[in-house]
Amino acid sequence: MTTQDKIKKVGQEVIDLLIEKNESYGDSALEPANVFANGSAVDNLCARIDDKLMRIKAQGFRGYGEDNIKDLIGYLILLKIAVREEEEEPHLTEWQEDILDAFNQSTASVEKDRKRQTI
Repeated sequence: MTTQDKIKKVGQEVIDLLIEKNESYGDSALEPANVFANGSAVDNLCARIDDKLMRIKAQGFRGYGEDNIKDLIGYLILLKIAVREEEEEPHLTEWQEDILDAFNQSTASVEKDRKRQTI
């Protein structure tokens, strides 16, 4: 088996794991329920990655019989998806932009007044 074949085989195993977990848990990784945790998909995935790295650090790569490396790769793939989706979404809603614009105008007006007073 060539290295490329091995890459394809392991890659498919990770994909199969992600699909299996998505079928079991739904889109909870990318659309968190935020029942106990309150964060974005990126924040929550980073926390899961931290937890997985701590488990690997404490128990090695085969703690509790699960494939920690495969889990970690899966979380990193989900993180890549979440970051990409976050970049595609507008960061501010229209009303938030209006508030930011009003704040910036107010700040600029105050700064002009200060300059006039010092001249």
